[in-house]
Amino acid sequence: MIEFGHATHAGLRRGHNEDTYWADAELGLWLVADGMGGHEHGEIASAIARDTVVAEIVAGRSLADAIRRADEAILAQSNRQAGVLPMGTTLAALRTRGDEFELAWIGDSRIYLWHRGDLERLSHDHSVVQELIEQGAISADEARTHPQRNRVTQALGITPPGELKIEPLRGRIEHGMQFLLCSDGLTEEVDDRGIAALLSRTDLAAQECVDHLILAALDAGGSDNITVVLLRVR
Repeated sequence: MIEFGHATHAGLRRGHNEDTYWADAELGLWLVADGMGGHEHGEIASAIARDTVVAEIVAGRSLADAIRRADEAILAQSNRQAGVLPMGTTLAALRTRGDEFELAWIGDSRIYLWHRGDLERLSHDHSVVQELIEQGAISADEARTHPQRNRVTQALGITPPGELKIEPLRGRIEHGMQFLLCSDGLTEEVDDRGIAALLSRTDLAAQECVDHLILAALDAGGSDNITVVLLRVR
């Protein structure tokens, strides 16, 4: 059995919310999309990504193909709106089928796994600061306040479909696993230790844990839109 919770919040410094998400146990699909491109454009991009991925999964496409179709759909919409700023979105998606899971992502929205008392980041940020970390130029702690921390190197609607780095991860679902999908509005304000502390709480239902994560991000400043989707395997 899967228990899940989900919520999104505009944050404390934004007048609008460019994040979207999907949480559907029947379809076995959960995703978070963090739009970019300014008011309306980011919201459009993340909504197109969400709706396209859902439609393609319903039609029987693979998760990777669904993400590529979403990229094509956003690029097509941008081309129809000549003269406006480019719009794009990150995406973190998880699909469950039977006792197996598959996940994929573009950009810096993240997917975490909490299992057997440990928090593991399953996704790998497509971002400037992640490249700097890998080069040894900065530490993970320095990345949290780096001036280029919001610059992504891959985004739907920005990166051509043939250049997307889609590297699906697959595994077997086990009792006690928790999967967390979130936009960077959470991870910019709450570090992995803070996330782990909340996921470890057995007194909270999934939705309560989501609410606490968002409150923690707001208490820390709420500088961006915050979206959180949490799955628990019972």
